[in-house]
Amino acid sequence: MTRPAAEPMTRLITSAMLADGRVVDIRIGDDGLISEIGALAAAEGEPVEDIAGYLLTPSFVEPHAHLDKAFLAERFDNPTGDLNGAITAMRDNRHLITFDDTVERAERAVRLLASNGVTVIRSHADTTIDNGLASVTALAEVRRRVTGLVDLQIVALGAWPVSGPEGADGRALLHDALGAGVDLVGGVPHLEDDPVAATETLMEIAAEHSVGMDLHTDETLDPCAVGLRLLAERVIATGFAHGVTASHCVSLGMQPESQQRATAELVAEAGISVVALPQTNLYLQARGHAVGAPRGLTAIAALRTANVNVAAGADNLQDPFNLVGKGDPLETAALMVMAGHLLPVDAYATVTTNARIAVLGVSASVEVGQSGDFVAIRVPNIRESIAYQPESRLTFRQGRIVARKGS
Repeated sequence: MTRPAAEPMTRLITSAMLADGRVVDIRIGDDGLISEIGALAAAEGEPVEDIAGYLLTPSFVEPHAHLDKAFLAERFDNPTGDLNGAITAMRDNRHLITFDDTVERAERAVRLLASNGVTVIRSHADTTIDNGLASVTALAEVRRRVTGLVDLQIVALGAWPVSGPEGADGRALLHDALGAGVDLVGGVPHLEDDPVAATETLMEIAAEHSVGMDLHTDETLDPCAVGLRLLAERVIATGFAHGVTASHCVSLGMQPESQQRATAELVAEAGISVVALPQTNLYLQARGHAVGAPRGLTAIAALRTANVNVAAGADNLQDPFNLVGKGDPLETAALMVMAGHLLPVDAYATVTTNARIAVLGVSASVEVGQSGDFVAIRVPNIRESIAYQPESRLTFRQGRIVARKGS
């Protein structure tokens, strides 16, 4: 459709305070990218958004969600409070969940995330024998509804087993999911009898469809779980070139430092991003440790030292895997400070720039040529944004405000 001649082709954001303290004006071109930064005057008829008093940064990214489960905490309980209890709760109550219900809850979660400054979400969707493609099709409908608000990637969270003769149905279901518009292959190799075979099978399916992988990896405190190392070795050996993310990686935090370093170096060589999930793993893990309970997080320091891209997400939102959560990446960043021992600026990166690399494979910054996706928060600096998690926020998508929160 041809634009009317009088329709502005650019947009101007004025008085934006950047993380380094500079106050600048930012012009967004009609392609949604930053075209100019500096002291700028508005062109005639150009839309202007004055955000004086707001800190402006690249928008938040939720790199690991389970939108199909969001807000199920009031429907049924997790009787044991741990991972197996949550899995059992979902399996035993699956019959209570409908397509329309899943769409409603997932869309509500997306809009909550967007109001908090998120413009990119990666969500896993249960692709199991008892659930079929129900979650996949529901999230595909949600993606259609929120077009223009967020980018929503869908990962088929495959059933187990997935390898060997007994995994034939699970493999077929993954192929069906990829045919139905799923973006990535997912799975849980550490729950399989043969994690190596499961990892190789998932990789083969992803390669066949030329898509990336995001695997639930070593979500256990068992130090003998070495799925992350196995994944890195297979990526290096095969030259898998479609992008790989490993989420959770809890067992790495329980292993000796020398083992952490060796695995982290392999992960860096393989180009795998690791997504820490402090909120849900602090809830699910270490319930059997009455004394000196571990934090249930991956080896963040070792991974960062090896130059692995470390992102962070919330994982579950008010469901049997995590009874709380408010859909706010600043909540995740705060936990990365308190439980992960990161400095605030580094914690903030795990939910912005690092998370964008993990999901989209590209970074983001407030520079000419970069995306016009921002979050503006009424706060003077990054540390205070994490400390106070203020309500007043603006979410920009390609330079246009798509969500306003607070005053």
